[in-house]
Amino acid sequence: MKERRDDGGPALFRLVRFWSRRWAGRASQELTGEPRHIQHILVVEAVATNAYPSGAAPAAGAHEAITVGTVAHQLGLDHSGASRMVRDTVDAGYLARATSEHDRRRASLRLTDSGQELLAGARRWQRQAFEELTASWAEHDRRQFASYLQRLADDVGA
Repeated sequence: MKERRDDGGPALFRLVRFWSRRWAGRASQELTGEPRHIQHILVVEAVATNAYPSGAAPAAGAHEAITVGTVAHQLGLDHSGASRMVRDTVDAGYLARATSEHDRRRASLRLTDSGQELLAGARRWQRQAFEELTASWAEHDRRQFASYLQRLADDVGA
């Protein structure tokens, strides 16, 4: 069955499958030197997305309590799976874990300097991938598509 050009659902899921199989390992290899460490990038992105939803660093003194539960929700994982990923990311030096100021039973997570560097590298890599994939498009189409992607991500809280 041939897909219609205006049928975004199947196209979206084809892209998700494509990216998850082919590009995740490549991004991890280029950014961390290890193809299996995509989890570090995923956790750093989850923490950054929740700490800085607008993409910019918060104002001085502002602090969002990011927890393992926050990461689990962002990545669509159960708490124990997210906890293992967070632990590995802390051990790799990309996150710091401290007792939450609001609830002593919870750990609060923040990016370390290395985590900030990994995030910046991931964002550069993402921009480069977008540029490569849309290189044959007119600039107006690229900007329009980018704005639609951003709108979709904002609407779903990603």
